[in-house]
Formats: sequence, C-alpha cells, structure tokens
Amino acid sequence: MTLDLPTSLWISITALGSVGVMAPVAIAIGAWLAFGYRWKYVFAWAGLLGAAGALVAVTKIAFIGWGIGVRNLDFTGISGHALMAAAVAPVAMFVALLPARPWLSGAGVALGLMLGLAVGVSRVVLDAHSWSEIVAGCALGAAVALAFVRIAWRAEARKLSPVPVAGSLATVVIALHGVPVPTQHWITEIALGLSGHERPYVRARWKVKHYPIPQRRTEIPAALTAAA
Repeated sequence: MTLDLPTSLWISITALGSVGVMAPVAIAIGAWLAFGYRWKYVFAWAGLLGAAGALVAVTKIAFIGWGIGVRNLDFTGISGHALMAAAVAPVAMFVALLPARPWLSGAGVALGLMLGLAVGVSRVVLDAHSWSEIVAGCALGAAVALAFVRIAWRAEARKLSPVPVAGSLATVVIALHGVPVPTQHWITEIALGLSGHERPYVRARWKVKHYPIPQRRTEIPAALTAAA
C-alpha cells in the first residue's frame, strides 16, 4: 500500500509510536499525575496501559512461537505502535490541557487519537502490519485513552500550568524520536524460549499454510545424526 507522501515522512510518523518514544512519555505522564493530581490516577493510568501492553505481547508471542493467528484477517498480533500512539498521545494532550477549559482538553484528546491513527496507517504503508492488526491496536489504544480520560475528567489541578507539562512531554518526544529499541527482538527471544522452537513463525509462509513446524532446540538435526 502506498499513499501520496514521501517514505521518509511515513518513517518519521511511525517512529512516534515506538516504545522508545511512547513509553518514556507514558512515564512522564505518570510523574505529572503524581505531582499535580492524585495517586489513584497514576495507578489507573499504569494499570490500563500495562494491561493493554501485556495483551499486545501475548498476541505477538502466540504467533511468533506457535503460529497462532487469524489467516482470513491476516492477523498475527496487535500492533504495538498503534496501541502506544493511540493510548499515550491522547492522554498526554489531555493531561497537559487539564488546567484549561474542558472543551480544549477534549480537543486535545481528539487530536491525540488522530495522531494514533496516523501512526497506525504508517505501519500499513511501510508493510509492517496488516489492517486488522492496526485496527486492533488503534481500537485498544483508544479504549485505554478514553477510559483514563473518563476516570480523570474531573480531576482538580493543584498549581500545574499547561506550559511545563506540554513542554516536558514534547521534549521527551523530540529527544527520543528515532532512537531504536529492539522490542521485536526481545519478544522473539521470549517466544522462542517459551515454545522451544529454533526459528520463529513468519507471516508470508504462514499465510499460504506452507510452514513446517519449527524444530525444537532440544532436537538433534538428522544430518548431524547421520554424520555421527
């Protein structure tokens, strides 16, 4: 799939949804919540995002380790980039604009959701995910964001100003944008360790149902047995 934008721009957009950017932003959000609001909001934020992140990891591990997915939908796991962008960006804008008028906070949430959608589309354009995986990631992320916004909508700010909150969050994004974090490698290692297979399942061969069961690490290759 291609859209009428330079590839370099799509790469830049997709980098916004990486764990290397969104995880630090999520931590910064938690810090501002602890500093200016109640700890219950910190726990709610961490719980919602943590549960969603765990679900993404489980779906990825299930496919990489055992080939569990939905072929008809070309689904091999929820997109982590889409989840993180759709969950973190709206909440970042919401928290930054909490001291402002409610309509402005709502506009910030809407803008954040649009950014999450843009990151999701970039993953399809760059052939990193299928549409089903992006829809799942964006939907899950939006659910996390909207659930938190509902919980914290009437939060009373202490002496926080939108400027330092927004400035700090923007600084994190700018400083870490494009910094690689090998999350896919980590998940693959976990999946292979749990399944005991020597190689991961991959989308192309899995889609055409032409994929021999990966050999377990404990098995001795037939060629080595014959040589002995």
